[in-house]
Amino acid sequence: MQYTVRVKPGSRRGPLVETTDDGLVVHVRERAVDGAANDGLIRALAAHFGVAPRDVTILRGHTARVKRVEVDQ
Repeated sequence: MQYTVRVKPGSRRGPLVETTDDGLVVHVRERAVDGAANDGLIRALAAHFGVAPRDVTILRGHTARVKRVEVDQ
């Protein structure tokens, strides 16, 4: 299933996944440096959906805060 995700890197609230009308908002502690926030996003979504991190794929927006991700369940 595909989701639109807004990432909030460097958040003290993270890791946290919130559901909104527009999609998901994911707070991660990692900063947006060298892909660390993307790794944190993948781990947070995998834990939220109860799947392995390899089942979460970033489809679009690797360098943007708004991303399109796919979760294989």
